[in-house]
Amino acid sequence: MDINKHIIDQRIRKIVSDKPEWFEKMKDERQQISKSFLILSIASALEMDISEAYSCVTEGGGDAGIDGLYIGDTTDSEFTVVLVQSKYHFNLEKEYNFPDNAVLKVVNSIGVLFNPQKDIDLNPLLKPKIDEIRSLIMDGYIPIIKCILLNNGKEWQNEGRQHIENAGFPKNQVSFSHFNHEDVAKQLQSTKPINDSISLLGKSVIENFDFKRVLVGKASVSEIGKLMQRHGDSLLEKNIRKFLGVNKNRVNQSIKETLLNNHKRKNFYFFNNGITMLCSKFSHNALQNKNWQLNIDDLQIINGGQTSKTILQVIEENPNIDFSNTTVLLRLYEVSSDDEASKTLTTDITIATNSQTPVDLRDLRANDSKQQSLGIAVKQLEYEYITKKGTGSLLSASKTIPSSVAAEAIFTTWKIKPQLAKYKKRELFGKFYEEVFKDINGAQLIIAVLVYRYCDSNRKKYELIQKHKHIPYSNYFIAMISSQILLKEKEIAINQLTHINFVEIKNYWDTNKTVIYNNAINIINKALTELFPEGIDDLDPRRLAATFRRGDLLTKLAMK
Repeated sequence: MDINKHIIDQRIRKIVSDKPEWFEKMKDERQQISKSFLILSIASALEMDISEAYSCVTEGGGDAGIDGLYIGDTTDSEFTVVLVQSKYHFNLEKEYNFPDNAVLKVVNSIGVLFNPQKDIDLNPLLKPKIDEIRSLIMDGYIPIIKCILLNNGKEWQNEGRQHIENAGFPKNQVSFSHFNHEDVAKQLQSTKPINDSISLLGKSVIENFDFKRVLVGKASVSEIGKLMQRHGDSLLEKNIRKFLGVNKNRVNQSIKETLLNNHKRKNFYFFNNGITMLCSKFSHNALQNKNWQLNIDDLQIINGGQTSKTILQVIEENPNIDFSNTTVLLRLYEVSSDDEASKTLTTDITIATNSQTPVDLRDLRANDSKQQSLGIAVKQLEYEYITKKGTGSLLSASKTIPSSVAAEAIFTTWKIKPQLAKYKKRELFGKFYEEVFKDINGAQLIIAVLVYRYCDSNRKKYELIQKHKHIPYSNYFIAMISSQILLKEKEIAINQLTHINFVEIKNYWDTNKTVIYNNAINIINKALTELFPEGIDDLDPRRLAATFRRGDLLTKLAMK
């Protein structure tokens, strides 16, 4: 018996019972459970909350073999797209491979979906996302595509691998990975401290200062590979680019090519920025002047996660190559975690060493004083504020608020930055962090989330999409306008929304949200009419998507 299959089966059945509204159109229990597995797996693979994973679901008739789709932020000239195909098997005692024909279907879809010149009939959940993608492509952005094939069994077989090879996709732009019940189970398990040892090559330097220590040395690539084989992603818990292995980019491909090149491999040490690790304690034989064996407590990789994962992949795929003389720079910081000052230093080090690119810093901000204070304020209003991914709650989903959702909601509503909230999510806890959470209290946070969630829940309603063509693209703008209408009707400014009048404002929203929402839609309709006097019924969806992505409407709406 595979215990992890049973654990996941139990978990996904609970999701069906806890969130019946997500499955109300499915009368067949097997369909509900399959969809629940898809949602849980997306949440696990992309390290996001269940509700956000649900918004990625695109399965149904006319889904082109794509059950889920996630569009990442635009960075420089690229943007990430994750395509998900899922197969759930109900016989938990039998082993299944991911179907080869399903691999072929995804391969064929990629050739069509990412070509703006090709027409294809898609369902109302998938079509708006593809229109957004095509709009970005037409604006000159390059999609970096990661296909995640999910099941509660084994990977596809030779025929599936042949389908991928025959497609001839650029390896630095399109990649495929398998994710199954075992991977989900690993994500659900609590993280345990990692105590291990690492062998260094040559001489290393240790410096002591202010009750802390830092070591700079070099380790063989094979040593890093063995460390990753033993612990996997558990080593990357504090690494804020942990899932660049999933959201594959060109840097990973460059690392791989260097390791496989006979001439460049020996100089890998000079080509790579190295790996930075954090620990609470390390020790070695000080009587030995080189080739130290380090014993390390509470080991974590805080920078170089993509290097480490790529090293592991290359070693596993090329067992005949000797990487023992290929080295990489290693930095090891010893920082005690016994007091608050040390915890703050740990966070600061991790942020600083990962500041080269815009990344999601949510987990690293979890111990920030702003987040801690908001957690207390929200709790006093009988909600729960979740500051870190993977943190459980005993409250219902409607009463729990992940900080990622709060950041989007606040930036959309009170800060009036809907286009940034949607397309720069990874930066809400980075360069926009101070702006997002400045002067925000618990009451304002909760109301923002209630407005945001209601508008987002209407985004998938077919009858609304039929009536208003912009609904799949405009939900952030609708939330922004709805929040301003709410303040206006209650005759208060945002700084007057506090714990004192929270219940009154919340009750007013609950009672009048449908009317407020419809008024917000009417305001957007009028603004769109001014932008497009010819009407939007025949407007290219890609142009409509670009209108909201660029914030073209903000000037018109500000005038109103």
